[in-house]
Amino acid sequence: MAQFKVSLQSSPLERGARSKSTVKLEELPQGVLDPLPSTGEGEDDGPAYPTVVRQARNNMRKFDNCVVLTRVGSFYELYFEQAVEYGPILNLKVAQKKCKVGVPSVAMAGFPFFQLDRFLKILVQDLNKYVAISEEFANDASSKVKSGGLMFDRRVTRIITPGTLIDEKFMDPYQNNFLLAVHPLETIADPHHAVNQPAELRNGVLDAELSTVRVGLAWLDLSTGDFLTQTTSLGTLPSALARIGAKEVVISDLVGRTLQHSIMIMVEHDRRLLTYHAGEHTALPISAWSTMLESPVPAATEATFSQEETLAGSLLLSYVADKLQGLNIKLQPPQRRQAFQTMSIDKNSLRGLEVLTTSKEGVDGGKGSLLHAVRRTVTKSGSRLLKDWIASPSTSLPVINARLDLVSKLIDDIQLREDIVGELRRSSDCQRLVQRFSMGRGDADDLLSLLKTIETTSSIADILAKSSCESATPENRSPAVGFPLQNLFQRFSLGDPQALAIQISNAIDEEGLVQSHRKEENDSAKYIAAAQDVLHSEGTSADLDDMSSVVRAKVAQQDSSEQEAEDEESWVMRAQSLALRYVPGSGHVCHVKGAKDVRLSAKAALGGRGGRATKSTRTFYNTDWSNLAAKMDLLKFQIRAEEQHVLQALREQVIVNLVKLRRNAAVLDELDIGCAFATLAEEQGFVRPILNTSRDHKIVGGRHPTVKIGLEEEGRAFVGNDCFVGEKERVWLITGPNMGGKSTFLRQNALISILAQTGSFVPAEHAELGIVDQLFTRVGSADDLFRDQSTFMVEMLETAVILNQATSRSFVIMDEIGRGTTPEDGVAVAFACLHHLHHHNQCRALFATHFHVLAELAKDFGHLACYCTNVAEGPNGSFSYVHRLQRGVNRASHALKVARLAGIPEPAIQTAETILTKLGTISAPMSGTIR
Repeated sequence: MAQFKVSLQSSPLERGARSKSTVKLEELPQGVLDPLPSTGEGEDDGPAYPTVVRQARNNMRKFDNCVVLTRVGSFYELYFEQAVEYGPILNLKVAQKKCKVGVPSVAMAGFPFFQLDRFLKILVQDLNKYVAISEEFANDASSKVKSGGLMFDRRVTRIITPGTLIDEKFMDPYQNNFLLAVHPLETIADPHHAVNQPAELRNGVLDAELSTVRVGLAWLDLSTGDFLTQTTSLGTLPSALARIGAKEVVISDLVGRTLQHSIMIMVEHDRRLLTYHAGEHTALPISAWSTMLESPVPAATEATFSQEETLAGSLLLSYVADKLQGLNIKLQPPQRRQAFQTMSIDKNSLRGLEVLTTSKEGVDGGKGSLLHAVRRTVTKSGSRLLKDWIASPSTSLPVINARLDLVSKLIDDIQLREDIVGELRRSSDCQRLVQRFSMGRGDADDLLSLLKTIETTSSIADILAKSSCESATPENRSPAVGFPLQNLFQRFSLGDPQALAIQISNAIDEEGLVQSHRKEENDSAKYIAAAQDVLHSEGTSADLDDMSSVVRAKVAQQDSSEQEAEDEESWVMRAQSLALRYVPGSGHVCHVKGAKDVRLSAKAALGGRGGRATKSTRTFYNTDWSNLAAKMDLLKFQIRAEEQHVLQALREQVIVNLVKLRRNAAVLDELDIGCAFATLAEEQGFVRPILNTSRDHKIVGGRHPTVKIGLEEEGRAFVGNDCFVGEKERVWLITGPNMGGKSTFLRQNALISILAQTGSFVPAEHAELGIVDQLFTRVGSADDLFRDQSTFMVEMLETAVILNQATSRSFVIMDEIGRGTTPEDGVAVAFACLHHLHHHNQCRALFATHFHVLAELAKDFGHLACYCTNVAEGPNGSFSYVHRLQRGVNRASHALKVARLAGIPEPAIQTAETILTKLGTISAPMSGTIR
């Protein structure tokens, strides 16, 4: 039988030595050949560019909204206008790739493949760009014939966007990377809105009809497999966007123009990336989602999803499938969130109360935020869950009390808490680990991390079992505490994961893996050294300075590692100057260094032939050694093949245990938060709140959780305050001087409600709280000139949301309503809001103001009480603030004292005092201002 020798590349990703493979004639394609694949020969009508350039150009045309990174050997490269545009941004040198005679050169820029994450961070995370990754695949003999002899085929394997990150190194491990799909129930806008956008909409205000449009939400995190849905309205969509915190928002291109514009305004205002995706007129049934889920959705559960949720979920999965380009994915079954299950905290409250971010830094978990103040978690996944709990506190008494029971138990048993925390510190981010395996991306290091996490889970399960037995008897259990440890222990699934752990332990040599990593680091150091050589020869001193210290350290490490390897090779060959080396294009050769007589004697002793010589080295061939090297290469290949077989088998076992591993990880996360809350309560003197279904808010000695910490760092003490808002006194009208603590008092009571319903102890001496369904805040001042909104307009927009949406079970804090206009108009607006809260919303409310006349106007309100802070005058004009609230009205704001403290020039202060005297509001009226 005739045979043909075909040269094949040794790896689909890295170019190495060519090897000879034998292909039988009957293995080659027979008869009429299939049409050639889209490699660029027939798709580009322009100049006859080299194959790789044509392939890149065709991908750029196909994925015209993406930055295309093309793999060429050990580099990723940009071409044409993208190289010109993004090369300088990425600090890459833009060169000209020469082509055939008569073909213009092509702009190009590139970077080593191991720096991909670094440049993806800039493009995707910093610049919000879509990036298409075009990988190269070595063609086999059959594919070469079909492609006209091309050695490589290059095709896009994945499109990376801000919302579709999987395991990139630059991802924030303490935050979810959510991708959100928004789909209104009405895809086609009402004809009355389709022609012209109403003026109210241009000002950022939705009319009544648009605000009630039902909207489906579906969001997922590809890095963890979390998948959730919810139904809301267009009017409450901004709050949902702020709570979810998606990195990217997707809407269907079938949505009507007015609805698109409304959603666009909300998304851009929240500084999120908005993407349009080709939608379907009818949603796929939820049963069709099963191919992307770890387990199918039961029929009974499927019936509970609304039509708009199904539309949003279908849009979301369609978008993900398009970006992953055929990559398999296993998400958790969708969890449906309903509005009544959690406290709704609107967007303005999240910002004004600094729940997740601070108003200045805008960084999640930044110092000064509630999340930063209470975070004591020791695992990354626990931190992500804590953020979700704080942004969406529960309204279920059983859920809240179960969390509080766990915290109480962990406070009482310090040793138990220390044991659990010690084990949790050993665990890895299991949620993201197993998700990598579900997408076929897990490696041996991930398996070792998973092994440690399974061992940690088993240890914690033993700790819980032992503690549960000791506390099971009634005399050992507090009446207020249930059985939190037993409940958590029963949720563990240990049998199959433990068997998996044994398989991993038996299969992986951890020490060998370390050595393998060392070799990989040496290989990467070689690339870096090559880049350094180029900089030395072609670059400037500034270019060399740009090389990080890490890069220089790798190059230095390579030198020492090479010496070690060289010594080892020499020892194997029983000669200090003789080694067996592989030279690309030449195969295995004997390599000798040293004096000339040593090199010649070595060649003669080994019967060497041919080769090359330099001043200090000589290479030559030896048949026996070359045959030995070939056998070694074959053994290495067989070992690698067996390792891949074992690795694939372990990957499949991880996927089989996917549900159980995720279930165990969820228990560990809850334990992490329970231990964190217990530690926090012990550090800060928090108490367990009593929650009920009343409409009361009873706080004794309440404190602001973040302000207190800030004052203590300055060596100052925080003054606690009581608050008894409820059926008898639904609204508190609070007056007092500037800097007197009114705003702090308002905020601390709102934050106490959030912490209590999250399942944490609270900063107070005693707390008894009725469940809050919605929390609203109107504090601070800011304008939005880009959207033609003045400070007063922003204030009124936020106030309108409160008055329109607050229920009798809501909690409202309003600070300085009406200050952005004339005193007369301000008083009128403030009184109207106070009246509406008292008579219509009938909710718990704290209302701070400098309009003292409101106390007289509202004196007939049956469920309103007046409280105030004050200033204590001292000798020589000194004074101090009295932050403790007392019943009454303070009719002096003491604004000039604050102005003097701020450094306003004394002549200006005196002028202000003169004007106040003329207005009759200074000196005499200030005595006895509290009634």
